[in-house]
Amino acid sequence: MTVFRRPVSIALLATAGMLTGCSKAKPVAHTAQPVSVTVARAMTEDVPTNLQAIGSVQAVNTVSVKTLVGGQLQSVNFHQGDEVHVGQVLFRIDPQPFEAALAQAQANLARDLATNSQNQVEARRYADLAKQGIVSAEQSEQLASTAAASKALAAADRAAVQAAKLQLSYCTITAPINGRTGDLLVQAGNTVQPNTSVLVSINQIKPIYVSFAVPEQFLQQIKHLNGAHSLAVSAHAQGDNDLESGHLSFINNAIDTTTGTIQLMATFANPRERLWPGEYVNTNLTLDVQRNATVVPATAVQNGQNDLYVFVLNPNDTVENRTVTTSTTYDGKTVITSGVKPGETVITDGQLSLFPGAKVSVKPGDGPAVGSVTAAARQ
Repeated sequence: MTVFRRPVSIALLATAGMLTGCSKAKPVAHTAQPVSVTVARAMTEDVPTNLQAIGSVQAVNTVSVKTLVGGQLQSVNFHQGDEVHVGQVLFRIDPQPFEAALAQAQANLARDLATNSQNQVEARRYADLAKQGIVSAEQSEQLASTAAASKALAAADRAAVQAAKLQLSYCTITAPINGRTGDLLVQAGNTVQPNTSVLVSINQIKPIYVSFAVPEQFLQQIKHLNGAHSLAVSAHAQGDNDLESGHLSFINNAIDTTTGTIQLMATFANPRERLWPGEYVNTNLTLDVQRNATVVPATAVQNGQNDLYVFVLNPNDTVENRTVTTSTTYDGKTVITSGVKPGETVITDGQLSLFPGAKVSVKPGDGPAVGSVTAAARQ
């Protein structure tokens, strides 16, 4: 019987070759690259406890200027949009008809004063003659009545002169308040009627009001705090980062039952006129101030499945996950009540690529101090 051994030898050689090839394939170790991040240091600040709301700006006073006499509008002595002051001349109405009326009233007064003077003399003379029995008492009484009537007529003439002067004064229209003018609604040369057409409106905007509403559950706290001291209110318009400072000046006497809010009003000096009537602004009512609160940038705080957390930088350039509790967010900063201590360094950007123990590198120019993250974290 013949035994064939060659295939077995070939198979063994093939197996040996495979084992030899496998022994040469060694695993290559890959080192994870550090994650590029931005960082900031937790700090202590005095942080206000605020109520935020959208408010509307209202003029402290608005006056619609009308004429009290009719006539032709002779001149307009301002430009629309100008700031005006109390007593400043705004309009002049043709005074000639009123000057003529005053002259006539004064002439009537002079005539009746002369007549009254004569009648008074006659009345006194006839009274003396009546006492002597030279004239009858009836004649004396008649002249006395005539003298009294002429005296009353002179008094009426004086009133007519005063009325004519008043009408003439109405031909000059002055600003009743300090403020800023709006659209000029009547041009010079037009005829105006008394108490009908509005010539111009004036808004007093220094100071100025901002009206806003907050939830009713804060009413008692606001009343209590406002009774102890004036509550600070800040406001800024959309797209304007400059804050205007004011104080709470009014709490409405009823809660709006449809919205469950209480209407408040704050007064602002508004020296730069950054607040404008009719404008909507962001308002902050400061109720209290947290002293020496630990704050981090709001971007450092992340939402977990059950809680909030931040990544804290360790001295060895790795990060750890810290669960934190927060109280409020103000001006881009979040107050940390537990989980982070002042001076620790937190990650503010790049968290999506991080995990506990991950190696990081700070982006150039970033960080709480000049130099490496490690050096900054150890400070």
